[in-house]
Amino acid sequence: MPLSSTPTASRVPIAIPSLPNRKGLKCRTIQIKNNVNFCGGRIAAYKRSRNLEFVTNSVAGDSGASVGFDVPFPSDYSKLLEQTKEATELALKDGKQLMEIEFPTAGLGSVPGDGEGGIEMTGSMQLIREFCDLFINPEKVTRTRIFFPEANEVEFARKSVFGGASFKLDYLTKPSLFEDFGFVSKVKMADRVKPEDEMFLVGYPYFNVNEMLVVEELYREAVVNTARKLIIFNGELDRIRSGYYPPFFYPKLAALSKTLFPEMETVYYIHNFKGRNGGTLFRCYPGPWKYVNHLFQMANTMFSNSFCSLPKQKSECNYAEPCGYVVCGGWSGEFIILQGQPIICF
Repeated sequence: MPLSSTPTASRVPIAIPSLPNRKGLKCRTIQIKNNVNFCGGRIAAYKRSRNLEFVTNSVAGDSGASVGFDVPFPSDYSKLLEQTKEATELALKDGKQLMEIEFPTAGLGSVPGDGEGGIEMTGSMQLIREFCDLFINPEKVTRTRIFFPEANEVEFARKSVFGGASFKLDYLTKPSLFEDFGFVSKVKMADRVKPEDEMFLVGYPYFNVNEMLVVEELYREAVVNTARKLIIFNGELDRIRSGYYPPFFYPKLAALSKTLFPEMETVYYIHNFKGRNGGTLFRCYPGPWKYVNHLFQMANTMFSNSFCSLPKQKSECNYAEPCGYVVCGGWSGEFIILQGQPIICF
């Protein structure tokens, strides 16, 4: 998809004061039975468990480093990038190899689609450059390979956002004769990777369904059983997790929820829900998953930075036997945190 030459992501800061937490925001926890259809408002079977209260200094996941770790929602993109850097560094110290970073680019309160597609991608490209400048040590720059979805985006990046940088820029797919019909040629990852590469970062691989399949190939062929790391940056993986792509028509893509995603750690995540029951789902590794309902937030403006910490995840959970917990209403339906992965119901 052509990138936009329009100025990048909106940087209007959202003022969110850091004020004491307060009891009162209620979510409901559920025990999910096997073979439940999660999305489309059809949670077939659950039982009420208990109400949640505001929690600080809590922790989710299996990281011992997460004790006492709690991060406030960012006030602007500069703070967001600082949090993302720290979260990624902690994940690396904990031995994570496959990581996800996901947040909106058209404003911290936006959702995918609020901005024109090309502008959102250009915004992601700009934020990737800023993240890399913060996160990658100068001596590691030439050992970092950044993948963009298509070859023409690499050319655009070299002439604009990444001009003068020493990062290795690469691509996942290249145009074919049938590009106008949505067909592209996959790139063999074994031919792209070099022995000196240590870190891979893949930017927004969501426009074409083949892009995430190539990412899985990159992970299997160049990361597994090595010391390399792979970060997926703004891949809109919620589309795959939620069943947005019907498994009947996209079996390989749908299979990623059972093959690739269970091996992935979501190190930084913001998802906004719009509408009357809108809210924000937030996580900064190794802290807990947190949710705030915007209606409650407006009614209690003194406590506008109060997030409800979601229950800890059981380390033995798996996709074959889901034990996922939390359902909170939003414009699109519900979300479920399952094995540390958010499943957004569109």
